[in-house]
Amino acid sequence: MLDPQQIKIVFFDIDETLYIKNQKTLPASVHTALEGLKRNNIIPAIATGRSGCALPDEIYDLIEKFSIELFVTINGQYNRYQQQEITTFPITMSEIERLIAFFQQHQIDYAFVSEQAIAVNRVTDKIDQALRPITERYIVDPDYYLQHRVYQMLVFYDESQDQLIAESGILQSDLRVVRWHEFSVDLFAAEGSKARGIQNVLEHFNLKPENAVAFGDGLNDLEMLKAVGFGVAMGNAHPQLKAVADYVTDDIDDDGLYKGLQALGLIKS
Repeated sequence: MLDPQQIKIVFFDIDETLYIKNQKTLPASVHTALEGLKRNNIIPAIATGRSGCALPDEIYDLIEKFSIELFVTINGQYNRYQQQEITTFPITMSEIERLIAFFQQHQIDYAFVSEQAIAVNRVTDKIDQALRPITERYIVDPDYYLQHRVYQMLVFYDESQDQLIAESGILQSDLRVVRWHEFSVDLFAAEGSKARGIQNVLEHFNLKPENAVAFGDGLNDLEMLKAVGFGVAMGNAHPQLKAVADYVTDDIDDDGLYKGLQALGLIKS
C-alpha cells in the first residue's frame, strides 16, 4: 500500500494525462490538484516524450502558475531541475548519419529533436498531420544535427513498415522505436526511457523510488510506472499500461488525475 507521508515527487505525463490534446485544454481540476500537492509540499514534475520546446501553451501556463521546475523530457533523454541539466543523452553524430543514410535509401522521412527545436528533413502532409497536434513551431532543416545536440529522432512511417525496420538491423542493439502516432515513431537509445530519467532525478535529490508516484496513459509510460514506488494509469490509458499499474483512476476528462491523487491521499477533497 502507498504511504502518502513518503511521497516527495509526483511525475505527470502530459498528453491525455494532464492535457486533452484534441481539445487543446486542461481539465479545470488539474489546477486544483496541483494546488493540493503544493500545499502538502509534494513536488509536481513533468515526465514527457515531448521536448521542452514543444509543450502546449496551456502547459507553459501551468508551469508558470505553479512554478514547476523539475522536468524529465524527450523520453528521459533530457532531464533538468530549474535551469540546471541533471543528465542528458544525445545521439552520436555517427549514429545519426548511419540512420539518415538508411532512411534516405528507403524514402522514409525523419525529424531531429533537441531541447530547442524539432527540425524535419522536409514538409509533407503526413508529417504535418502527425506534428501539428504536438507543435506548429517545427522547422525545416535537414542539416540541423550538424550544429545541435539531438536527443531523439522522429521517424515517419506507418505500421506497414514496422517489419522492415525490425528486420533491417538499423536499430542494432543500442536503439529502439516506440510508436506514438499512426504515421510516426520515437527513435532513441535502447536504454533510454522516462524511467531512466526519473531514476537520475531521484538520485539527484537523494530520494528512492518509494518516494515517487507517476501518472501516465501511453506505451512510453510503461517503464515509468515500474520505476516509481506507485504507478497510476489513467482510465483512458493503453490496456498494456493498465496491466502494470498499481492503480487505475478515471479518464482524463472525468477528472481522473484529481480523483487519483485524492484516492491515494496525496491531496484533500
